[in-house]
Amino acid sequence: MASWPVPKLLFSMGIPAVLSMLIQALYNIVDTIYVSNYSQDAMFAIGLVFPMQMVSLSLALGTGVGIGTLVSRKLGEGNREEATHVATTGIILAFVHCVIIVLLGVLFARPFLQMFTDRADIIELGYQYLIIVMVFSFGQMFSICFERILQSQGNMIIPMISLIVGAVTNIILDPIMIFGQFGFPALGIAGAAIATVIGQIFGMIVVVAAALIGKHEVKIQFKGFHWNSKIVKDIYAVGLPTAIMNMIGSVTTTLMNGVLVGFSENAVTSLSLYFKLQSFVFMPVYGFNQGALPILSYTYGAQNKKRYMETARLYLLSALTFMAIGTILFITVPELMLSFFEMDAQLQSIAVVTLRIIALSFIPAAISIVISTIFQSFGKGTTSMIQSILRQLVILIPVAYLLASFGNLDLVWYCYPIAEIAVVMIYVPLVIKTYHKAFERKTI
Repeated sequence: MASWPVPKLLFSMGIPAVLSMLIQALYNIVDTIYVSNYSQDAMFAIGLVFPMQMVSLSLALGTGVGIGTLVSRKLGEGNREEATHVATTGIILAFVHCVIIVLLGVLFARPFLQMFTDRADIIELGYQYLIIVMVFSFGQMFSICFERILQSQGNMIIPMISLIVGAVTNIILDPIMIFGQFGFPALGIAGAAIATVIGQIFGMIVVVAAALIGKHEVKIQFKGFHWNSKIVKDIYAVGLPTAIMNMIGSVTTTLMNGVLVGFSENAVTSLSLYFKLQSFVFMPVYGFNQGALPILSYTYGAQNKKRYMETARLYLLSALTFMAIGTILFITVPELMLSFFEMDAQLQSIAVVTLRIIALSFIPAAISIVISTIFQSFGKGTTSMIQSILRQLVILIPVAYLLASFGNLDLVWYCYPIAEIAVVMIYVPLVIKTYHKAFERKTI
């Protein structure tokens, strides 16, 4: 963290995470491809449950980011003992969060689906999928938390292997569980959910075993552990805003589904397909985030201004490159990207327009993601959260409702680029000011 050249360090930490994220995106796509082959109704159901499923992922990501950022900062300050205490506290919090997710699934899965459709078959399909992925969410929760603990120490290989194991397991099990192969019964959409959670659990086993058994700067240490409310507060200072930022995406998708279902079920499915495909663009950016955030947090803790700026610039360039490639692909060959899914001509027609228009938001989104990462590295999770709320909710949803009032579905998709551009214009000056203030004291 302290001595390697920044490009070498960032790419050595970022590229494994990017590969991991691409594999994650691949198995999300494969999951949807198999479901689309099962039925278009099942695709619609998964589109409806996606926001609630994101609540589980958001809580896991928030917990992981909070732990990882604070561990990196403590290591940058040279305080290994406190870094160990942070990691142990975070794992206890992760267990509590798993219980919360199970309760949410049991209590709200079916009522949530009933908000959008009165079709009993769709509600049942969505419920079968959602209840499984939420009740067995512990695999995802602990995988992400242990991955972030390892990444905060510069270990990106084990998290990558963990994700590969989970992804490959899911890809193998999907057709077996959904359609019934090798003597297994055909479980349909429930089979897709079972394959997903088994993959997550296998990935968890790999990363937890590596974190507990291998030689690392930071170990999970329950012996002699004592509860420290300040550490909990510091974890949540970054983690809770991160969780809320991702949950805002869930709220946004829920509200967008409310807008889109007024046009057609295909409009909802189209947005769901977009989210699956855009993960190939956004996941690499978030992969470099996993490499950049520990470095930025460490160099901020060490007050190395020059190294911090070099890392931030290289991360921004990488993010813009990925997003530029994604923009070109989504605008020029959307039909090719959609050809992997089974769908009728009407759905394909809507989805093509969806991809082309929302792709206009990719470049400003890259800038927003980098800005958010910088705020998180300074421990300003609340600022990052407010940025995300503006970007995904306060601006986007009112614009969507306004555009929907014209009765033209194609216009609605423009709410995404409008929101991204507006937030970049607001936050670029603010992040520059925050950066200069953060390094006001003596720097290297």
